[in-house]
Amino acid sequence: MDNELILKKVFSEDDFKYFSQVFFNEDVMVMNYGRVFTLEEAKKCYKGILKNSLKYNELGSFKVFINNTEEFIGICSLNINESLDEVELEYLLLPQYWRNGYGTEIVRVLLNRCKKMTSVKKASAIIDPKNIASRKILDKYGFKSESIFRIDDGSLAETLTLIVN
Repeated sequence: MDNELILKKVFSEDDFKYFSQVFFNEDVMVMNYGRVFTLEEAKKCYKGILKNSLKYNELGSFKVFINNTEEFIGICSLNINESLDEVELEYLLLPQYWRNGYGTEIVRVLLNRCKKMTSVKKASAIIDPKNIASRKILDKYGFKSESIFRIDDGSLAETLTLIVN
């Protein structure tokens, strides 16, 4: 990829300004959560993200920038379960960066981190079954559909998984 990405760990309350660009963007949020978060929901969610990011060095949430311009394009995360053997990958890009290969690159970087962690055996991602772009990215790396379920608002979500180690 021409524009290598930089992932910078979410470390402080100051990083909320990046998080809010994504979580208050209607196109991103409707595609991923069915709706835009309220300010209170976003702050509560961010507190959890910040706590999780500070817990593990290679895991947690990251701001994503284009290397040569340092332009912020989205956020991503690797969240590990309590038994330290499964991670969930997440990535949210601002709409102007969709369909440029950045999602593919983010998943590649996150999977490489997973493979370095010998305790991690499985990676998962949750998508809207109608999100064809994310499905193609995950298919490219070998993720397989594991389950389809209803979320709080009644819409469908799908879990895709991959054995990593």
